[in-house]
Amino acid sequence: MPPRDLITLLAEKDAEIAWLRAEVAALRGDLATANANVLVLTERVVDLTAAVAKSNDRIAELLAAVQRKKAAAEVKSKPPEPPPVVDGEAKDAFDGRPTPPPEGLLHDKPQPKHLPTGRKPLPAGLPRDAATVYPERCACGCEQFDWVDEVVEEKLDVQAHQRVRRTIRTTGRCRKCNARTTAEAPPSPFERSKVTPEWLAWCVAQKFELHVALDRLRRSLAAQGLPVAISFLVAQIEAAADILAAIDGEHWKQLLAGDWMGSDGTGIKVQVPGVGLHHGYFEAYHRDDLVVIQYEAEKGGETQADTLAKFKGALLIDAESRYNETFRRHPGIVEFNCNAHPRRKLRDAEAVQPVLAAEAGRFVSAMFDEETVAKETGLTGDALLMWRKARIRPLYERFGAWMDAVQPTLTPGDALAKVLRYYRNHWGPLTAFLDNPNIPIDNSASEREFQAVAKLRLNLLFAGGTEGAHRAAVLLGIIATCKRVGVDLQAYLTWVFVRRGTHRARYNLTAAELTPAVYKRSLESPG
Repeated sequence: MPPRDLITLLAEKDAEIAWLRAEVAALRGDLATANANVLVLTERVVDLTAAVAKSNDRIAELLAAVQRKKAAAEVKSKPPEPPPVVDGEAKDAFDGRPTPPPEGLLHDKPQPKHLPTGRKPLPAGLPRDAATVYPERCACGCEQFDWVDEVVEEKLDVQAHQRVRRTIRTTGRCRKCNARTTAEAPPSPFERSKVTPEWLAWCVAQKFELHVALDRLRRSLAAQGLPVAISFLVAQIEAAADILAAIDGEHWKQLLAGDWMGSDGTGIKVQVPGVGLHHGYFEAYHRDDLVVIQYEAEKGGETQADTLAKFKGALLIDAESRYNETFRRHPGIVEFNCNAHPRRKLRDAEAVQPVLAAEAGRFVSAMFDEETVAKETGLTGDALLMWRKARIRPLYERFGAWMDAVQPTLTPGDALAKVLRYYRNHWGPLTAFLDNPNIPIDNSASEREFQAVAKLRLNLLFAGGTEGAHRAAVLLGIIATCKRVGVDLQAYLTWVFVRRGTHRARYNLTAAELTPAVYKRSLESPG
């Protein structure tokens, strides 16, 4: 091939290569554009998927609401059992039954003050970190300003809680006796503890006041650079409960020595080694600012009677058969029943007896209204007793006459008839509070203590064992008492762990001198 033809061929090949390179570059550009479009479409698919999931959740919620309303409508539309045929004196008594009190409070109450609107300032007592910032440049690029105003913002902040308290304990040699002396260690909650009293108080509050599950707490600590094992956290809770057990025992001694207490119970699941999941029981006992929670493997009458063997006084409870053994074996214990329990049953009965159940409910509501007025007025002792006898006892008498007139007109299986039989069977314990100003009208305070237990159950499937259930009961009782007394839980626990820990001999305080009530008095009289 002549040289000139070879040069021409090479030029053509170079041109073809250049064209191919340009084509590849164009294809790469198209591919990049397509990939960008794919990313945009993928994001839209993700957004649409989330929207569909959210819509499905909303549809499910609406369907559930519709089903609930439908079920409620079916219950309301269910006709009541035909009443027995009544005539003569029974009909005259029914027609002339006492008129229930009007709805609402029987007394004029002061109108609540209008609360201020807008955002409240943050508490002045919180420590503040102040900083001043200045703009660097205007949108036009100018960097010089004349300062004419300032805007002050305050936001809640928190510094990292997890830190190490490093203590250097120096040792000295006595110039006179030549003996070596080392500085005393700061207080710890227990021997060989790796945490301070403040940290242990924080850990207990996280678990039993804020209901943070230990595995979540472990993950939070790990995220803050503090990897710990679950066994370490469990050991801290066990140590705290063991330290506080004597104070919980002191609370129980005070409850047994009083003239009355309220009690109620709820279930708790416990993992028992070699047995499996066991359905145990938490029992709450309270009086005024004292709360004790105890764990029992079962809720039988014998167990309840043994627990209250040393108590003499009034026992405020729901009317449950499991207490029968207690009253049989211990004549010094007097039964008082909660009026809130049948009140709730009356509300349920309105589904089948809307008129009569509502009438009965107005009698009971009026009793509670009178009790509320007495509490808001601050009545106690003989003044409260006189109020109850003058205001509430007549309501009970009228309610009793109302029941005499209404009960014969109801079938035995009627929901309202069941509630009225409950009142008849427990009339004495239900009205006994009228003669004792120390006893509340209901036992709702006991039931409120189980709100913490219910929240705790949301974060755990079961207690890790029988001892764990007992320790949980101790801590729940101490926390409930702190709330009633009105002291900060972490501050109180820190105070106790310092005085009950490694410096215990220095303070030499008994359990009776370390209760939340004593701690509150120490704050009120620091001298």
